[in-house]
Amino acid sequence: MKIALIDSGIGLLAAAAAVHRLRPDADLVLSSDPDGMPWGPRTTDDIVAHALACARAAAAHRPDALIVACNTASVHALAAIRAELEPGLPVVGTVPAIKPAALGGGPVAIWATPATTGSPYQRGLIRDFAAGVEVTEVPCPGLAEAVERADAAAIDAAVTAAAALTPPDVRAVVLGCTHYELVDERIRAAVRSRLLPSAPPVAFYGSATAVATQALRRVGAVPAPGAEPSGGLTVLLSGREESLEPAFLAYPEGRSLVAVGAARP
Repeated sequence: MKIALIDSGIGLLAAAAAVHRLRPDADLVLSSDPDGMPWGPRTTDDIVAHALACARAAAAHRPDALIVACNTASVHALAAIRAELEPGLPVVGTVPAIKPAALGGGPVAIWATPATTGSPYQRGLIRDFAAGVEVTEVPCPGLAEAVERADAAAIDAAVTAAAALTPPDVRAVVLGCTHYELVDERIRAAVRSRLLPSAPPVAFYGSATAVATQALRRVGAVPAPGAEPSGGLTVLLSGREESLEPAFLAYPEGRSLVAVGAARP
């Protein structure tokens, strides 16, 4: 079994690591776009073009499923990717976990990029899945870019700024950008440091495990975390077959993939 993932950068690592945990025998194809990132500030047409290029590069390796492991690409390019590649190649998008976060009744905070915060897309998800729940949209300028560079000081500064905008009585925090899941522990610590003394524990919601599980479901596979870790790894950087970039290895999710197999060539 082979699962491909696309993103502008290293945000795909969280979902890739989740696939590896669930099916260590699966081959992985990681297709990112260092030459074209970031995608967020681009026009919709540009985002579609870049996301399609990444998807086509990944599809050339004949995967069984393709994960669009990027919130921005899922918003703007998922329909175009599906129109071109399905039904021959199942395509799974990434949606912020607002629905499960809202089930606890709130307050809920949604951490997202400035472009996504307040967007019609995110407001629509809030309307559809969190009606009647107190929701605070928290913009996180510079956080995804800092994660991409593995810049610890910039990550801490961006996380601290976003935590300051998060209500001190928050019950759930949605990580609305795949990059944020790579610094999940830093976000948890920053939010918890600002909670009211009487506040109950905060639940944190990412999308990586749900997306990985859905990809397996689409290809008729089931989780088998005890399977022999026999999968291989292919890394595509703006279509070029390369090795893992140093920033990938700055995170546990990236380092866990080194064991998947030697990145080609």
